[in-house]
Amino acid sequence: MKPRTDRTGVVSVGRLYIDLIFTGLPRQPSLGTEIYADGFSIHAGGGACITAAHLSALGCPTYLAAFLPGAPFDQTIREQLEAAGVLLEFAQRAGRDQPPQVTAALVAGGDRAFVTHRHGPAAPRLDPARLRAAGIGHMHIGELATLVEMPELLTVARAADLTVSLDCSWDESLQATDVAQLIAGVDVFLPNAAEANRLSGIGVADPFAPLTIVKEGEKGARAHHQGVVIRAATTPVKPVDTTGAGDAFNAGFLSRWMRGASVQEALQAGNIAGGKAVQMAGGFAVRAAPAAARQTDPA
Repeated sequence: MKPRTDRTGVVSVGRLYIDLIFTGLPRQPSLGTEIYADGFSIHAGGGACITAAHLSALGCPTYLAAFLPGAPFDQTIREQLEAAGVLLEFAQRAGRDQPPQVTAALVAGGDRAFVTHRHGPAAPRLDPARLRAAGIGHMHIGELATLVEMPELLTVARAADLTVSLDCSWDESLQATDVAQLIAGVDVFLPNAAEANRLSGIGVADPFAPLTIVKEGEKGARAHHQGVVIRAATTPVKPVDTTGAGDAFNAGFLSRWMRGASVQEALQAGNIAGGKAVQMAGGFAVRAAPAAARQTDPA
């Protein structure tokens, strides 16, 4: 399916995590011991959220379809999303009985460890008529596990005449029988090289989707499209924090592909966005939100 150029909005669907980032650790913790961090910060996280923020920064009206956390994180996370220009018309507050989805990131030297609490439904249900009325022409799904949980997203997208992209964010519990048909049903699939290798290893037929983009980090990216492999190298940069680099690549690629650019041009835009992202701390930067982006409280 070709991208729509008459509807420029994007809805990014997936779990919103509260990233609790501990930095400057002397080592990773072990059972029965306590260590101390030099730094601590709280960020809105998750692939859908980070891609939405980068798409907004690139000038695409972008809505997040996710459950927003309750207290004590609600104000901090909402302010970060609004400051990034992310629109919240399709977001909902999590129920009182739904605990927050949290990731603790433990940073020691150049390595990281993560502990994540994932709970409840991945995202609110979406209505095709509302998507069309909002001028949305594309749906981005932040992780494969979300599509496995909510396969009806493909039906909703087609009913609203949307193109669909999908990141992988691998979940080791998923099997080829769970994912192969779902991946084949999207327009653009965006795994990284390790995720693509894992999919091939469990028997999912390569190149997975009609347009598959494999992110290769400092090597750049490659596209598999209509039997042709297209490659784009990237300019080496000194990374500060690689959090969200792949999600930023997604935004760069999609922002150009949705506007009718060639796959080669879109790959280059993805590499540029990913390269910029690794030169700053956190998954995305925030900016002053335009007046049009300031929302009433989501339902």
